[in-house]
Amino acid sequence: MKTILITGATSGFGKAIAYKFAQHGYQLILNGRREERLRAIETELKEQYGAKVVTLAFDVSDKEAAKNAIQSLPHDFKKIDVLVNNAGLAAGLSTIQEGNTDDWDLMIDTNVKGLLYVSRLIMPLMIANGSGHIINISSIAGKEVYPKGNVYCATKFAVDAITKSMGIDMLEHGIKVTSIDPGAAETEFSLVRFHGDAERAQQTYKGYEPLKGEDIADIAFFAATRPAHVVLNDIVVTCVAQANTQNFFKK
Repeated sequence: MKTILITGATSGFGKAIAYKFAQHGYQLILNGRREERLRAIETELKEQYGAKVVTLAFDVSDKEAAKNAIQSLPHDFKKIDVLVNNAGLAAGLSTIQEGNTDDWDLMIDTNVKGLLYVSRLIMPLMIANGSGHIINISSIAGKEVYPKGNVYCATKFAVDAITKSMGIDMLEHGIKVTSIDPGAAETEFSLVRFHGDAERAQQTYKGYEPLKGEDIADIAFFAATRPAHVVLNDIVVTCVAQANTQNFFKK
C-alpha cells in the first residue's frame, strides 16, 4: 500500500487530492491547521473508502511543529511515496506600494518557507527509501505576474525555482518532482485573499466556469501514476475561459 502526505488538506485542491488518492487505495497523511476539519475528513475517508488515515494538525510555516509532527508518524506511515506540497494562500490584492506587510509575511512564510520546511523533512526519508515523488502545487502566477499580484506572484515564482532545483538535486536518487500550475480555480482561495469577504470572492468567478479542486486532483493522480521511467515536470492548467493570468472570456 502506498502512502501520500498532503499539506493544506482541509479544503480546495488538498482535500480533493485526498479523496482521489483514498479512492485508489492509498493510505493518507493529511496536514492542515484546522483540526476539526481534518477529523471530519478522516472520518469520511474511512467510511467511504476504508482508508487508513493519519492527521497532523500544524502550520507548515512553524518549523518546529512540522518537525515534531513528522517525527510522530507511526512506523508504517514513514515510507512516504508521494508528497503533495499544497498548503499555500494569497492574502490581499493591492499595489506593492500599498501592500500590507503582514500579508506579505504570511504568504512568504506559508508558500515558500512552509514548502521548504516540509520538503526538508520528507526528502531524506524518500532518499533512504530509494524512491518517491514530490508534487508542488504552484500557480500560473509563478509563470507571469499580474496587476496587484506582486508578492503572491513572487512566492509562486519561488516555488517554480525551488521545484526545478529539487528536480536537479533529486535526480541521482530517482525521486520524481512535478509542479502543477493551476489558473483560476473556485476554492477558498479568493475568500482567503479577501480576508473572508464572500461577496467580493464570488465576483472573482463571475461569467465563466473556473477550475475545480477535482480537476487538479485528477492531474495530481495522473502525474503520480505514470510508469517509473516517466516524470511530468511542469503542468500548466487553466479553464477554457482563461488564456493567461489576465485574459479571460466572460459571458
